[in-house]
Amino acid sequence: MSKSSKEINEILDLLEIEFPNAECELNYKTPFELLVATILSAQCTDIRVNKVTDEMFKVCNTPKQFANLTEEEIGEMIKSCGLYKSKAKKIKMTSEILYENYNSEVPDSLEELIKFPGVGRKTAGVVLSNAFGHPAIPVDTHVFRIVNRIGIVHTQTPEKTEFALMEVLPKERWSKAHHLFIFLGRRICKARKPECTVCPIKKHCNYFLEIVK
Repeated sequence: MSKSSKEINEILDLLEIEFPNAECELNYKTPFELLVATILSAQCTDIRVNKVTDEMFKVCNTPKQFANLTEEEIGEMIKSCGLYKSKAKKIKMTSEILYENYNSEVPDSLEELIKFPGVGRKTAGVVLSNAFGHPAIPVDTHVFRIVNRIGIVHTQTPEKTEFALMEVLPKERWSKAHHLFIFLGRRICKARKPECTVCPIKKHCNYFLEIVK
């Protein structure tokens, strides 16, 4: 059962009432800090990432500083984030490229960002949306689960979900919608035990209407 544009906007309106402060929950002060934090957030909670970056960014928070560290030194600082060896390598390589080729400035275009190691469309979208204010709808596991569960889209992969959402969501609401869906997924519409009885949009949700009700 597909949703009309009117119903999709009603869903977003209800979520804005439920989560008026929905925004990026990663702590950062610069686009580069957000880029590093987003790389660290893969298969890791924002709470854990913030604990790591709050200390790490006191020591180094520029491409030059990270480029001058070894992968092992970076790895030690981010060890508790999981997959730390891979993430350390990506952070160092990205920092070197930024320092050597971009004057340490994070580019504000999708085409440039996805050239960096460890930066896919989701990470690029997070940076573009939050650091630069560009319309973007990054699709993480929460967004992927939520929009398919509700029935806003019917897709099999995050990338297909992103493009499908671009078709049905008003462009001016892309970035906010991303945060609203994440907040809903973390607080109510959890993967294993969605709390449907307290969900503000249950009357619009295919999962609730078809399976739970």
